[in-house]
Amino acid sequence: MTSAPAALLARGVVHAFGGAAPERALDGVDFEAPAGACVALVGESGSGKTTLLRCFNRMVAPQAGVVTVGGRNVRDVPVEALRRTMGYVPQDGGLLPHWTVRRNVELVPRLLGLDDVAARADEALALAGLPPSTYGSRHPHELSGGQRQRVALARAVAARPPAILLDEPFGALDAISRADLHAAFEGVRRATGATTLLVTHDLAEAARLGDWLVVLRAGRMEQRGTFFELRHSPASPYVQALVERTLAGLARLEEGK
Repeated sequence: MTSAPAALLARGVVHAFGGAAPERALDGVDFEAPAGACVALVGESGSGKTTLLRCFNRMVAPQAGVVTVGGRNVRDVPVEALRRTMGYVPQDGGLLPHWTVRRNVELVPRLLGLDDVAARADEALALAGLPPSTYGSRHPHELSGGQRQRVALARAVAARPPAILLDEPFGALDAISRADLHAAFEGVRRATGATTLLVTHDLAEAARLGDWLVVLRAGRMEQRGTFFELRHSPASPYVQALVERTLAGLARLEEGK
């Protein structure tokens, strides 16, 4: 992908779910995310993209292969310590409903014993587009879906981790909220410089937000590269069909304007 050192790396990763007849979710996947880049994992449901993302924070322990974060094998790092040094934004935000917005965002800095916890939380909220004076004392149920995801994004960056994992964080939002949150995400990336791994089923979203795209299918990597490379040099009929469907959808949107 690039000569820059890999902040997130997987080699020969294999993982299967199930009992007597297990189904492989990952089938010998090699992957890397260069430091400071945003890599988007793209694929249909069951492609293995979320399973791969969860290997990096040990929510999934693969049955074979090596996974490293910042050059360290994740198996050699205590789970709690690993997760506290990585931002994580799940699809539903994962906010604690009985805590205020500010307290939710303060969570990781408090666990790490950092100084100026409230100031860190307020800075992160402002980065995510939520003025802390307006939203800090509210509770999650008082927010829209897009605002809750902004809080989740703020919580993920409050301790300024070197890497952030995002598991379809925009998928449940309406089109306007989604576009607004895309812009907020790009602003957070510019401000923090964190390596980001984004899971999405939407190739257009991946093309907008990702420096590099990785297409997964049935637990295997179909192609990795820029959107330009996927469009003009698809590695398989599946990638070609995925790009064509995306371009056709964008064309229909343009015609409807």
